[in-house]
This record gives sequence, C-alpha cells and structure tokens, in this order.
Amino acid sequence: MWFFARDPVRDFPFELSPEPAEGGPPGPWALHSGRKKATGSPVSIFVYDVKPGAEEQTQVAKAAFKRLKTLRHPNILAYIDGLETDKCLHIVTEAVTPLGVYLKARAEAGGLKELELSWGLHQIVKALSFLVNDCSLIHNNVCMAAVFVDRAGEWKLGGLDYMYSAQGNGGGPPSKGIPELEQYDPPELADSSGRAVREKWSADMWRLGCLIWEVFNGPLPRATALRNPGKIPKSLVPHYCELVGANPKVRPNPARFLQNCRAPGGFMSNRFVETNLFLEEIQIKEPAEKQKFFQELSKSLDSFPEDFCRHKVLPQLLTAFEFGNAGAVVLTPLFKVGKFLSTEEYQQKIIPVVVKMFSSTDRAMRIRLLQQMEQFIQYLDEPTVNTQIFPHVVHGFLDTNPAIREQTVKSMLLLAPKLNEANLNVELMKHFARLQARDEQGPIRCNTTVCLGKIGSYLSASTRHRVLTSAFSRATKDPFAPSRVAGVLGFAATHNLYSMSDCAHKILPVLCGLTVDPEKSVRDQAFKAIRSFLSKLESVSEDPTQLAEVEKDVHAASSPGMGGAAASWAGWAVTGVSSLTSKLIRAHPTAAPAETNIPQRPAPEGLPAPAPTPVPATPMTSGHWETQEEGKDTAEESSAADRWDDEDWGSLEQEAESVLAQQDDWNTGSQASRSRQVSQTINPDHKSPESDWSSWEAEGSWEQGWQEPNPQEPPPEGTRLASEYNWGGPEPSDKGDPFASLSARQEAGTQRRPDPWGDDNWEGLETENRQLKAELARKKREERRREMEAKRAEKKAAKGPMKLGTRKLD
Repeated sequence: MWFFARDPVRDFPFELSPEPAEGGPPGPWALHSGRKKATGSPVSIFVYDVKPGAEEQTQVAKAAFKRLKTLRHPNILAYIDGLETDKCLHIVTEAVTPLGVYLKARAEAGGLKELELSWGLHQIVKALSFLVNDCSLIHNNVCMAAVFVDRAGEWKLGGLDYMYSAQGNGGGPPSKGIPELEQYDPPELADSSGRAVREKWSADMWRLGCLIWEVFNGPLPRATALRNPGKIPKSLVPHYCELVGANPKVRPNPARFLQNCRAPGGFMSNRFVETNLFLEEIQIKEPAEKQKFFQELSKSLDSFPEDFCRHKVLPQLLTAFEFGNAGAVVLTPLFKVGKFLSTEEYQQKIIPVVVKMFSSTDRAMRIRLLQQMEQFIQYLDEPTVNTQIFPHVVHGFLDTNPAIREQTVKSMLLLAPKLNEANLNVELMKHFARLQARDEQGPIRCNTTVCLGKIGSYLSASTRHRVLTSAFSRATKDPFAPSRVAGVLGFAATHNLYSMSDCAHKILPVLCGLTVDPEKSVRDQAFKAIRSFLSKLESVSEDPTQLAEVEKDVHAASSPGMGGAAASWAGWAVTGVSSLTSKLIRAHPTAAPAETNIPQRPAPEGLPAPAPTPVPATPMTSGHWETQEEGKDTAEESSAADRWDDEDWGSLEQEAESVLAQQDDWNTGSQASRSRQVSQTINPDHKSPESDWSSWEAEGSWEQGWQEPNPQEPPPEGTRLASEYNWGGPEPSDKGDPFASLSARQEAGTQRRPDPWGDDNWEGLETENRQLKAELARKKREERRREMEAKRAEKKAAKGPMKLGTRKLD
C-alpha cells in the first residue's frame, strides 16, 4: 500500500498572490496580498524561502516568526496564522500596506493631514513604549520599512527580525547585513570603546527620529540630513531634536515622549487623537461618558479621514447601539459615516440597524429617525418600507407628544413614493383625515394639509377624486390661519388633478368665500388661486379641444413626476409655522394651541364627544402670520406663505430635545380623556370606536365627514361681520367697506345642518376675551357650588344623621 505525504502549502487555508506586493520590506521577506479561502477576506502574507547556506538568516526569520506569533498589542502587526516547513515560512497577518507605499498614494491624492500623521506616529511610539517598558525588548529596526498601515489608516509596527532582549538574555543584537537598514543605526554604535552611557531605549528613539524625518521629508539620504528638520511641524521640532541628539543619555523614554507631545499645544494634542484614544477604551467608559462622546463626535467627523470613519468609527457605533444601549445619540454620527459607504455596504451594515430602531419605543429614538429619514430613505426598498417601517411609523400619528405627530406627518413625504396601494390610499388617508379633523394642534393640521397636497400625485385616481377636494375645502374653514392658507395652496399645487367641472362647481365657490377672510395672507392666496383656475376655465372655453389635454392627469395613475411638478408649481411648505409652533409649545406646554373661540364640531354617532378646546387669553392677529411687510417688493409674485418651502419644516424640533426625556403627556388636564383614547388605540387588546379604522365612517371619512362646506347659520346676535373689521388701518374707518356688500346673510327660517367646524367667531379683542373667560369661570364655580350644596342636602334628608360605631345593615 502506498502512502502519499500531504503538501502543507497546498492545504494552507490561505491563498496568496503569485507576485509580491510593491514596496515590501528589505531583506529576505517578501510581502504578498492574499485571501482566506473559506471567506474570501483579505490578508497579507509574508513569505520567506529557505535557501542553502543562509542558516543565520533563516534563524533570524524563525525568530521573527516566533516574536510576531507571541506578541499581541493593538499597535503591533496582528498575527493571524502561519506555516513553517523545511522550504519556507509563511506569516499571515491582517491586510496591510507598507507605509512608504501608503504615503506615496496619499500624496498623489492630496497628501495626508497632520491629524492622521500625529495619530500614526502616536501608535508607533506607543508600540515602542510597550516593547521597552513592558517587555524589556529592543526593536532594533524602527524605520519606514518596518511600519505598515491597515485599511482603517492605523499604523502598525512590524519588522521584528532583529529584536533582542534589553536584559542581555540571548546575547547582543543580531547582525543585519543590509545597508538600507544600517543607515538608521545611532552614531554611538560605531564607538567600539563602549564608553558612551545610554539607556536601553536610546537606539530605538534615534531610529524613531529618523522615521519622523522620513514621514515629513521623504527618504533619508544620509545621517547628516537629520540636522535640518525640513517640513517637520514646528510643534514637533523641539521633541524631534531630543530624539536625534548626539547624547544618547538625554533621549526620552517613549512614554515620556508621548507625554510631551500630548501636552496642551503639542503635536499630538488634537481632537483626532483624543477620539481614537476614547474609542480604544470605550468598553470601560461610563454610560454618561459614552453619551457625551457620541454627541460631540458628529461635529468632528467631517474633518476625519474617510477610511477611519468607515472602518473604525462605524463598527464602534454599531456595537454601541447593539450592545451598549447608546440609543438615539448614535444616529447622527451613524448617518454621517453612512455617506462614505457604497450602496451595498449601506444595505448590509446600516439598514438592518435602522429597521430595528423603528421598532423601538424610545421617543427620542423615534423622533431622531423621523428627522433624519432623508439620509437613508433612498436605501430602503419598497417591501422593507411597507412591512417593517410603515407599521411602526403610523403609531406616531396617535402619539400624545405633538412633536412625534408632526414629524410623522412630515416623514410621509419621503415614504409615500414607496408605499403600496393599501398603505397609501387606505391606511394613510384614514390617519390624515383624523389629524386634520380632530388634532388639537393647529400647526399639525396645517402640516397634514401641506403633506396631502405634496403627495396627492401618488394617490390613485379614485382616491384623489374622493379625498383632495373635500380635504382642502375643510382646511379652508380651519380657525388656524396658516391651515386655511395651506388649503388654498393645496388646491393650487394639485390644480392638474381636477376636472373642469370640479373647478367650476366645487373649488371656485370655496375659494371665493375666502376672498373676505379676516387674514390678508389668506385673501391674497385665494385671489391668486382664483385667477389661476379662471384662466384654465377661460382657455378651455375659448378652445374646447384643449379639454382633453388639460384633464389628462385627472384619471391618470399615480406618477412620481407629477408630485415634483406640483411642488415646484406652488413652492409651499410649513416653515412659516415653525416659529408659531415653537412659541405655542413654549408658552402653553400643557394646553392646546392658541385658537380664537373654536366651537366644537359634533362628534359622529357612537363616538365620545371630544374634550373642549381651551380659548386663549390673547388671540392671534394677522400680524403674527405675515413674514414680511406688504408692498416691499411688488415684482415678487409669492407672499410669505408661498415661500414656506425655502426653509426646513422644523416647527417642533427645537422643543423636542428638552421634552423627549419626559414620558408623560404634554397635554394634561383637559386632554386626559384623549390620552386614554390614544393609549387604547395603540394597544391592540382594546378596541375603541376611534381606533377602529376598518370603517371610515367611524372617524368621519373623507367623503362623509369632509363634504362641501355647508351654508352657515345666522350668526348670533352681536357677532361682527368681516366687513366691520379694521383691515390693518391705524384708525377705525367710517367709510363703507368694499366687502360689506359681499357678506351674505341666510334667512332666519332656513333649516341647515351644523357645520363640522362650527361658525368661526373672528372677534378677537383681548379685553372682551378676558372678560368673557372670567365671567364663564365665575358662573361655572357658582353653578358647581349650588349643585354640591343641593346634593349634600338631599343626602342628609334621606339618610338622616349617621351615628359613630354603628354599621348600616342591608
């Protein structure tokens, strides 16, 4: 029977390139790039071929093999595997590039920053300190050829061939026999008398000075060139001069050298070095320290190297979220680093974390995700959005925190193009109907209208026909002035989605009613929209053949391109509400937004009546909503409301940071009943009429609850008409108001249904409101007192006086 010996090289689990890499170390070792056969992960392989008659060199190579295998330090080349045979030695390490090759490539790309060089030299000095102070070993080969750089830009010390013990065990330093390496030897080694007094680290610190010179000035031509610092930074020159001093006794210990360079104003005293040092010890840091570090990290990432962010910061961020309970604080730096990743890397590393974050119940996490959705939405595919993202996002519509609700509405602009038919046309519309009809925050109702106008083109034709006209008509009757402006601009932005019949019979009557609105910004937008719709009707009237072209989008399927056209046609958003919402939340943290005498709309059958909306002490006037003076630029077509899109949507973000820590409801007191409804809606075990979205009629659908505005009932006695207001003039005018003739009154005997919004009372004088509020409060207290006294009297008369120590029997 024959037995065949196995070839250890063939069975080696790593595959190396046939040709050695460029810039390998001088001497017998050849550096090859390679990969692990099982996983394909890249590695570097140092190969030494045993040659006859080179026993001394072979012993040096075997000693280096042993040293690298046993020495473990973050700043020393990491050993992975090895192979030792009679013919060769293979040392497998992490994938690295020789420092000389790395510096040359970076110089062609613009050069290394001082931040990177400072951290690289810090790592090499730290490795020398470990060898000298902790291991009592002399490296004896510090030079450019002994330093390597990994994919994260970390510098690693290698070249352990000529290392020896500082205690004299095993003899003196081995002979190099390579002129390229001997030029880095310090001058005292040439003194054969041995009279020079030196420390054990003196020779290595001289070689470190040579390395610093080469890093900043290129290859060292001769030892005398060390006298000229050249391009070495001024903050490093004093410490460099100590290294290359003729007296070996004064050369500092590596640890002392680091301490000197890390002093305030030193070469290694910068944010980049501090960040790296923190990351190296992050596992033993306190949670508060980690939170502070991640909060400040985002500001510094822009100045850090890209490879460092991808390969060192990103793994730490992912680990901190996965195992360190870092929470929302990692989101901002995580998405910043994500910009450096390819699409495939983003899908593999960031998206799984984002999907997991959306299922979190942490409010801070949810609002940060919603705020920064624009940075990762392009990497989410439609199945992921519809099955793993949207079901969690919609809970924000029912959140008791107004900031969460508002950010959820805004996020729909980004999610809508990726939603399927059921989520977009059914589920989302139910929540929008509820928010616009019932939310107590005026800015949120406004944002809902704005968002609906922007995503209108993504809706199906039947949903557009059923929803848009009713929704925008309802918005025009909102007591919150920007909501009425948003309703008008919603009509304008979706003008191509209405038939000519709807324009004439449904839209124009609504817009005409707004021409006498108390707010000038509403009137201005109404006139502009009326002129636009009238021009379309007039063009079709002049040339009926244009009807098909004008109505081509009415019955068309949803199209992303139509959404962009609508947005650019009427540049609008809700930035104009930003300062308002912030002021409302800041001034009334536990109350509903300021609205002037909002009558409660009748609740649908089967639903509990909503809590009464509080009436503010000071009404808002039109001046609060106008963002610039009238007539400042007559050539400018759009008013302040038109340019709401020029800024971001932020209206509650500034307050969110301080409020997110509080888990209680913002709206206590009168909103307690609503909080219970919301909590029941989120809990699937409890079914309330308001949370049952299976039937639109339960909450008031877009068709039934948002019908065309009904004629108003005759106003109560004493109500002032729009024609009786002073429209911004300095003094009340006795002249006839041009709007007076337009104020139509209904006959007293006419029967009508009550309007969902009620009759808007725009009388907002501060003194009248205060008197009315005080009078109502006094009457309620008096009535309550009488009721309590009556109940006490009835109970006393029925039961008689109770006696102590007796029990009432059944």
